[in-house]
Amino acid sequence: MFYWLMKHWVIGPLLTTVFRPWVTGLENVPRTGPIIVVCNHLSFVDSIFLPLMIDRQMAFLAKSDYFTGKGFKGWLVRFFMTSAGQLPIDRTGGKASEASLNAGLQILAEGGVLAIYPEGTRSPDGRMYRGRTGVARMILEAHVPVIPAAVIGTEKVMPLGSTIPKVHRVGVVIGKPLDFSRFEGMESDRFVLRSITDEIIYEMNKLSEQEYVDVYASTIRSKQA
Repeated sequence: MFYWLMKHWVIGPLLTTVFRPWVTGLENVPRTGPIIVVCNHLSFVDSIFLPLMIDRQMAFLAKSDYFTGKGFKGWLVRFFMTSAGQLPIDRTGGKASEASLNAGLQILAEGGVLAIYPEGTRSPDGRMYRGRTGVARMILEAHVPVIPAAVIGTEKVMPLGSTIPKVHRVGVVIGKPLDFSRFEGMESDRFVLRSITDEIIYEMNKLSEQEYVDVYASTIRSKQA
């Protein structure tokens, strides 16, 4: 209920008035039932505009750092992330990553919408980067439709490293559902997981028309740091 009120009566009308977001391909999103939405990742505000344009409650797997900040700023970020339906995901691997996977699967088991950024982190320069195969495992475990999407222009609203958003029109492009049923039962095959991930990135790239770089975004960000 809180999510609905924030989206339709508080945040939604304000963002729509200021940023005038546009969307194409809404007909590709099922009105009911569990789905996974895979999307490129340009900015922190992707997790605001994507659910704003898709009229279904959406949960995101967000890095756990957003939920552990201290002081008023930490509380504010944690409050926003929780209000927006975001779930903390631990990237340290092992049992922590398994728990994150199970949290996402639970959302889908309840008929919900789960959004995932296959690149794993925000693009450091507006280009699209190699996908992480965790998304493929989630897809094969869940047995639900996969909807590719792309946000456009969000990196101009809040570039990586910025704290104050700028007014710029943004958009969301939604593609046709992807079918990976041919790989059912192969979630342990790393070559299958890579194949699925690469296909997802390819479809997202067609929607976003970004330049593609075949390395992980996290590698570039580490070098820049």
